[in-house]
Amino acid sequence: MFAVGEGIFLPFLGTAIGAACVFLLKSDFHRNMQRILAGLAAGIMTAASFWSLLLPAVEQSGTLFGTCIPAGGGFFAGVLGLWLLDRRLPVEAQHSQKMLLFAVTMHNIPEGMAVGAAYAGMLYGGEITGAEAFILAVGIAVQNIPEGAIISLPLKAEGMHRRRAFFAGVLSGAVEPVAAVVTLGSAGKMIPLMPVLLSFAAGAMLYVVVRELVPEFRENARSGVGEIAFGGGFLLMMLLDVAFG
Repeated sequence: MFAVGEGIFLPFLGTAIGAACVFLLKSDFHRNMQRILAGLAAGIMTAASFWSLLLPAVEQSGTLFGTCIPAGGGFFAGVLGLWLLDRRLPVEAQHSQKMLLFAVTMHNIPEGMAVGAAYAGMLYGGEITGAEAFILAVGIAVQNIPEGAIISLPLKAEGMHRRRAFFAGVLSGAVEPVAAVVTLGSAGKMIPLMPVLLSFAAGAMLYVVVRELVPEFRENARSGVGEIAFGGGFLLMMLLDVAFG
């Protein structure tokens, strides 16, 4: 009933559905719409960094290592890694959606590993049932819908063709089934690395929020649409994580 293959590809499908939102909007975005998209993306990524990544990383660090040092070290490595990447990018590419795409892609790797680990627990005699693993995959897929949208929509706002923006959003989720298969194939050998990977993705995402997205929606200080969208995005992702976490 709950096939492994279906569960592994569900999160990727959620990302693709979100990226397809780029086909539903008109060609030109008003400047306020761009601020709203930036604020929404920042809110979603901030909430995901805490609820989906940092909190599970700290909890798993306490179980696996007896300390939260792996989570803290992974988080700082994520911030430092994006800073180094930022410095090496050409000037014209530093303030673009490329870093956002990279950060969301990094965030999707540990999510794919989580699905793979759940199915590994089901297949290799763990306490996880097929239904529980499938529900986890569904939850991550639902969370990935807004994440796919925050990749494709801002790219379209910057002038990219709809089809290319859609494929860029889809690309960010393509790593999830790969990470799930690798984790499943390793029969749990990669699970001890999860706290570091989760927190690394959190650090990378928050770097992009502060470096790219906050200046984007704060460009016009008298307009509060970006700040309101930030709160809405944070609330949306928090509710999804609590409901499906």
